[in-house]
Amino acid sequence: MDERNIIKKILADIRVEAASEFDRNFERQAFFSEAWQRRKSPSRSQRGTLISSGALRRSITSKSDDTSITFFTSLPYAAIHNEGGEIKVTARMKAFFWHKYYEATGGFKRKKDGSLSKSKAQVQLSTEAEFWKHLALMKEGKTIRIPRRRFLGTSPELEQMVKRIIEHNLELYSRTIIDNLKKNI
Repeated sequence: MDERNIIKKILADIRVEAASEFDRNFERQAFFSEAWQRRKSPSRSQRGTLISSGALRRSITSKSDDTSITFFTSLPYAAIHNEGGEIKVTARMKAFFWHKYYEATGGFKRKKDGSLSKSKAQVQLSTEAEFWKHLALMKEGKTIRIPRRRFLGTSPELEQMVKRIIEHNLELYSRTIIDNLKKNI
């Protein structure tokens, strides 16, 4: 094994391990040891944070060349979740919020006398409807704060993993060189 091959092997190992760790962030509901802030939406409280359809998690991909690896996602909303920030409420957003509100209220169950059912599912639906109504009633131009929930990037844990992989591969490489020298003596 020559120097170029050892670098390729190290980069390949890092790529596999880092991809696995970034995927595990969604299971941990944290960026390594930095826990994500919980959701405020009652409609998604049963699912994990940042997991509605799983598209964000599945969108993480990587590319590499001879000297580096880059992890990325092309989803337009990924950056606001990874870095946090503020978004301004638009007319289009308000229309979406109203749509979700009407979707939630369309599921209200009624008793035979016409009064609302008081089941646990009904109370949850009512909470969900109130959440969407609150968002729909926001004024255009108001800002919504999205907390930072990192799922990609550098961290001390990732740096330790990279260091461990490099040391392991260099140790194997040096053993190979020593074994080859012993055979030739």
